[in-house]
Amino acid sequence: MLRDYGVELKEIIESNKTNEEKKNLLLQYHESDIADVLANLTKEERLKLYKILDEEILSEIFAYLDNVADYVEELSQDQAADIIELMDSDDAVDVLDELEEENRKEIVSLMEPNSIEDIKLIHQYEENQIGSKMTNNYILIEKNNTVRSAMKKVIALAADNDNVSIIYIEDEYHHFYAAIDLRDLIIARENENLEDIMKKNYPYFYATEEVKDCLLRFKDYALDSYPILNGKNEIIGVVTSDDVVEVLDDEMADDYAKFGGLTEEEELHESLFLSIKKRLPWLVVLLFLGLLVSSLISGFEAVVAALPIIVFFQSLILDMAGNTGTQSLAVTIRLLSSDEISKKDLWKTVFKEIRIGFVNGLILGVLAFGFVFGFLFITKQSIVSPTYQHLEAIKAAGIVAISLLTAMTICSFIGSIVPILFMKIKIDPAVASGPFITTINDVIAVVLYYGLAYLLFLYL
Repeated sequence: MLRDYGVELKEIIESNKTNEEKKNLLLQYHESDIADVLANLTKEERLKLYKILDEEILSEIFAYLDNVADYVEELSQDQAADIIELMDSDDAVDVLDELEEENRKEIVSLMEPNSIEDIKLIHQYEENQIGSKMTNNYILIEKNNTVRSAMKKVIALAADNDNVSIIYIEDEYHHFYAAIDLRDLIIARENENLEDIMKKNYPYFYATEEVKDCLLRFKDYALDSYPILNGKNEIIGVVTSDDVVEVLDDEMADDYAKFGGLTEEEELHESLFLSIKKRLPWLVVLLFLGLLVSSLISGFEAVVAALPIIVFFQSLILDMAGNTGTQSLAVTIRLLSSDEISKKDLWKTVFKEIRIGFVNGLILGVLAFGFVFGFLFITKQSIVSPTYQHLEAIKAAGIVAISLLTAMTICSFIGSIVPILFMKIKIDPAVASGPFITTINDVIAVVLYYGLAYLLFLYL
């Protein structure tokens, strides 16, 4: 049975033990578990907890909170400033961004100048730049250290920085020079040359690089942390593995939002106006595309009037065309997310998707032909003639089969080529997904289906 940390923590807070005893018990739990419990406590219980734990522990707990502004408002501004100061700079920025402007200014005015400088440094980068995700929690030493002196500095600096698995090295000009794995430093002999255990080609990122470009390289290296450099090649922060997970989660959420036709991810507590602003742009585009589909169908009014039975199978063609295009789209976007894909591989993928669409369309077309003909034969549905005719039933079934084959082939091509074209013109390929690509496929399917019906039944 899973432990209920909420019940356990609440019992500790409400117990008759001294605050020191409660603190020792609470420190045996992870900060994330304590953060999860805060929402289930009353304000009075939380205020008790704030008195039990010191600011350093509270700063770690607050870093895991979602609606952190609600809890910061329960504190005095002095205590809030102390807690935010002790956070990693990236977490401090996130907390301050959630606060009301007036409250934020008051708290910032009470913070130490060096903490304010760290926050300003991160704020100078755009949200889509990796510099906005970095933290000041890292250890940096000079390259002229011996193994012994380097170890002493790491021990001294570890009191203020818990991100110690990688130690970064700068040269005499303060340029990023190398990195050392803490394990290598620990097992090195005192008289060993520090240069021998350095990794001089350690991967790094410039603060102005786009987050989405960095993610591909994060995946390749899978390291605990990565140095972030300014234009002078000076290390100004790091991105930790925790930050990478958070960034990846944000990017996936953003892409998922675009798959749903939003301009960006929508949040639970945002205003009605902001939610509308995120949804409306693509809905307007889709409205006009929908009107295009409707106008195309109205253009085949004569076909619909003369062949009402044809309308019965319209959704079959549209749905299969949309599904096929979406499958090709998903495969192509997945390939585009890899930095190892070449132009030749992309075109091989396009031609492969066309072949897959054709073969699947051929198989489903044969099945659809048998189903439609069987349905018309059993129900004795007439097409054009006053009574049921075998030849007309075969022609109607043939229209459905040929439309399926052709639409699935073309939509496979559209689903694979559109994200590539979007990437070429510097538009996120995820924008080409969801309702957008489905509507384009609807246009193709409608023209093929009703055009073929007009050709076989009315024109000829």
